[in-house]
Formats: sequence, structure tokens, C-alpha cells
Amino acid sequence: MSESHKIDQNPTEGHPTERNPVSAVKLPTALTASIDAWARAHAVNRSEAIRQLIELGLTSEATAGVKPVPRLNAIAVEEQVASQLDQFIDPDTPQEERERRIHRLTEGPPEFVDLRIDLPKRRS
Repeated sequence: MSESHKIDQNPTEGHPTERNPVSAVKLPTALTASIDAWARAHAVNRSEAIRQLIELGLTSEATAGVKPVPRLNAIAVEEQVASQLDQFIDPDTPQEERERRIHRLTEGPPEFVDLRIDLPKRRS
């Protein structure tokens, strides 16, 4: 009989101390093929490719920010905002005060209006 050798069984040896959760997703065949091609081009496995592609997508979404509203649509947007704000103001508020509040919220406080870059400059 052979002697048994005691193997050092340190549970953290060779294993990462922190494990990321596994997320299973269903992907169409064409998308899987595209991911695999991207993974080969970047010398990573499919799992790493999916993680990197998701991070790229989230990063580009966050850096894209708010797209500028075309000037023609800006008027429609401002009218929609004004009507939405009007619903929040107490119905007993006089019309002049309602308009002043809406104007202050859409244009900004008078002391900052001249600093706004999205509004045309006032003529002095």
C-alpha cells in the first residue's frame, strides 16, 4: 500500500477571494456569433466579451448625455413643460402669479438668465 500524503487544503489557495455573481442570458444565434467574433478579435473568452461589451454600452450611454433639442422642437417642449408645471401650481393662485412662477422655472431666476448659454442674449 502506498502512503497517503496530506495535501494542504487551504480553501482560498488558487481561488479568488471575491466571486462575481453569474448572470444567465438568452441570446439569439446571430448575436452570439457577433459576440464570439468580437471576442476572437480582442483575444478574450465569450463571458469576458459580454462583460466588456455591456460596460462599453453603459459607458457610451452615460457619456452621450442629453442630446440637444432642435430649435423647432424646443418651443413645443417648453409649452409641454409649462402645461405640466401649471398642473402643480395651486389652482387658487392668480393667473399673473402662475405665469411668473412658470417663467421663473423655465427661464431660471433673473440673476442667472444672462448666464444661460441656451438662451439668446438680451439686448441692452
